[in-house]
Amino acid sequence: MFLKKLFNFLFVFSLFNMPLLITAQDDFDFDMEYQDEEKKTFNSTRIISGHSVETLPEKTFEMRIEHRFGDIAGDEGGFQSMFGFDNLSDMRIALEYGINENLMIGFGRSKGTSAPYKSVLDGFIKYRVMTQKKGGFPLSISVGGGTTYTYAKASADLSNVGHFPKTTHRLCYYSQLNLAYRMGDYLSMSLMPTLVHRNYVGQNDVNLLFSLGGALRVKVSKKLYVLLEYYPCFSSDDFRQDVFFNSTGLAIEWKTFGHNFTINFTNSKGLGETQFIPYTYSNWLKGQFRLGFCVSRQFSFE
Repeated sequence: MFLKKLFNFLFVFSLFNMPLLITAQDDFDFDMEYQDEEKKTFNSTRIISGHSVETLPEKTFEMRIEHRFGDIAGDEGGFQSMFGFDNLSDMRIALEYGINENLMIGFGRSKGTSAPYKSVLDGFIKYRVMTQKKGGFPLSISVGGGTTYTYAKASADLSNVGHFPKTTHRLCYYSQLNLAYRMGDYLSMSLMPTLVHRNYVGQNDVNLLFSLGGALRVKVSKKLYVLLEYYPCFSSDDFRQDVFFNSTGLAIEWKTFGHNFTINFTNSKGLGETQFIPYTYSNWLKGQFRLGFCVSRQFSFE
């Protein structure tokens, strides 16, 4: 089983390097890469689960593969499941594009974590409003929003949220304001107020949910970073009790030529704001957290 997973990983990794053969950016200036990094608050357009303030460079594609395994410990974890490696919580493959230096779009497909949201298609748009400058504006600001659609087979149980009486019940939306600040060379922070709206929810849930996300990035070395992300949700005391938890993630990020690698530990199974913000059921204190990774590759046809 381990060898099979290793082979699959190496196969995916090799596919990720194929764009290198077709990109016209054959001559890469490593010094320029690090000069560009000095202008950024975060290295990637994502932090761990959620968006960062960053957008893609103009006319640049980015291919992303995100993967979440099963619980490391707890009832579903431990040695029998190779600490979660035998279980797939969710995975997403996406293609994103920088229209110009401030505007980007993206489309992706996720496996989905559990009913009602499996077989999930997503699309988003993000616009960078302001960029932090020394002696100028003190913050970087972006705004974004997106939607997801599940094409999973509807449940025959009329009381199940996954029954989807109407097609519109399969849709979810989110909008986000991202405020970021870079403090010197070693610390970046971000605040991400986010609204998530789901057209169809259970009776113990709410359609419109607000989350005030926060994140930190600490630079350890020229290529290595530590990331922390937290998305607390706010709702009436009459709803979302007992089974729901706030998404919390810790990650190690490694930036290298044309790629960005993130290895993370989080209690969230789902990928995307309409999944990990409202549908995190796992408790860190019970060992219900999992290993995940993200590999992104930028390329251009110019």
